[in-house]
Amino acid sequence: MFDDVFADDIRIPADDGFSLAGTLFMPRGRRRNAVLINSATAVPRRIYRGFANYLAARGAVVLTYDYRGVGGSRPKSLKGFGARMADWAERDAASAVTWMRQRYAALPLSYIGHSFGGQALGLLHNNDQVARALLVASQAAYWKLIPGIERYRVYTLMNVIGRPVANALGYVPGRLGIGEDLPKEVFLQWTKWVMSERYFFDDASLTALAHFSNYRHPLMALCIADDPWAPRPTVELLCSGFTSTSPDIITINPADAGVAAIGHFGFFRPEHRTTLWKRAADWLLAT
Repeated sequence: MFDDVFADDIRIPADDGFSLAGTLFMPRGRRRNAVLINSATAVPRRIYRGFANYLAARGAVVLTYDYRGVGGSRPKSLKGFGARMADWAERDAASAVTWMRQRYAALPLSYIGHSFGGQALGLLHNNDQVARALLVASQAAYWKLIPGIERYRVYTLMNVIGRPVANALGYVPGRLGIGEDLPKEVFLQWTKWVMSERYFFDDASLTALAHFSNYRHPLMALCIADDPWAPRPTVELLCSGFTSTSPDIITINPADAGVAAIGHFGFFRPEHRTTLWKRAADWLLAT
């Protein structure tokens, strides 16, 4: 914890009344920006605590939160819990944007999306309220675009193991290798997208795709060179949906940060405070 940052665990309401667990990080001095951090799939908000502290120490009010069914937003049982992956975007992320804009209307709102959190940006009905967005390892993750043997591991995990387990148990245990436990319908919708050539852009039932064109502000997408889950073609595919702006796609090699590996999650490790974090924050907080 930084001495000049105050953190408070809170609850924020989604637009359907569902209560989401969040943590608000506030600088003790002047507030210059508001920042919303949106998590990856099956990743609890605590993973982003270090980066949130860092941004708050630089003058930003930062909110992290858990999607419904994950972390502090998980019900007592996931069996029969009616949540889709699309709800994480259309209800949870959109409500978090509204919550931040209502409380910090005088501050520019920046958006950080990690993996699914970046995918969610295009689906938000209110993404026009975001002043600039930083996507970290965010992708349209069609399985055949995943390199090497990892693509077959993903295919097997989702279709051969995950789908039957979801139908049998009513949820998917995180111990299968996906992170935290996931609601059944979240996992099944995710699997459908991963098996589709253009990911969720091929989902005719996903009407929220129309919101991609509403986002017109600066967008930077960080592609991590050693990340097998979000290789550059998948990042480019996701960014192609943002037709009203010109995404700046930047490939980061581990050597750029003076480390041997970064991968899908490594950007958020505190060891990158003076390298990757500083560069990202300099851009993100420029408004």
